[in-house]
Amino acid sequence: MSKRSRRRWRALVVLVICLAVVTAGAWVASRFIDSSEILVREHCTAIVGTDSFRLAPDQAANAALISAVSLDRGLPARAASIGIATGFQESKLRNIDYGDDAGPDSRGLFQQRPSQGWGSEEQVMDPVYAANRFYQELEELVPDFENLDITVAAQRVQRSAFPDAYADHEPEGRAYASALTGHSPAALNCVLKSPTEPGDAAGMSAALQDQLSSAQPQMSDDGRSATIPASGTRGWALVQWAVANADQFGITSASFGGQGWVRVDHGWAPATGTDGAVTVTFAGP
Repeated sequence: MSKRSRRRWRALVVLVICLAVVTAGAWVASRFIDSSEILVREHCTAIVGTDSFRLAPDQAANAALISAVSLDRGLPARAASIGIATGFQESKLRNIDYGDDAGPDSRGLFQQRPSQGWGSEEQVMDPVYAANRFYQELEELVPDFENLDITVAAQRVQRSAFPDAYADHEPEGRAYASALTGHSPAALNCVLKSPTEPGDAAGMSAALQDQLSSAQPQMSDDGRSATIPASGTRGWALVQWAVANADQFGITSASFGGQGWVRVDHGWAPATGTDGAVTVTFAGP
């Protein structure tokens, strides 16, 4: 073999080794990223038809609360649409403890003012109280709310300095309400990282019953799963409530009606089970 051939051969060997090192490094890096979930951007999405609306997990949980309280009061899905749209406009669906120039004492999901008779500051900072108080006013002041534009109904309750602003959030209000009242099955999905702590089955059960008093979660002996008797649209409402609250309570899966949401898979897929109960599982210790 000539010197030139030997040099070419050595260059080829070095090139192959370099490519192998780069490939191995890329594989290790990809495995590290997968295992550490660095690239997972946590969010929840409601999809109805061709429309898709994204919220942060805590916002989705508050939308689920507003919807659950409407169901607890026996109201139609339209009420949940109004409530969610109003909450988004007033607080971005967050339970904030401050107001603005127009209402310095405004507080909570609906920015209700203690000075205007909405309740004490402690009460309006309780999201379940605040949602019930909103719906109480809606039922009393706007008995024909099902026949009105969302922004009109919301304004009659809130008496805002910006009466047309609620219209900006009608689409996402309808999308989340449709999913969370069970009228759009498997329409709400949350993309979440793996839980860092054991799931809180007892906390989930207490929160659900606080928001929807007729729900009756049945816990397993080991606290790793729960079943909630339900059928039809109520079952779809409850399973999507669980998905919206998965981040808060360490829920790893929720299924109903032949469909299941799986946290590690970041979405819904066919699942076994009956139509008579929602099944929820939690992260272990």
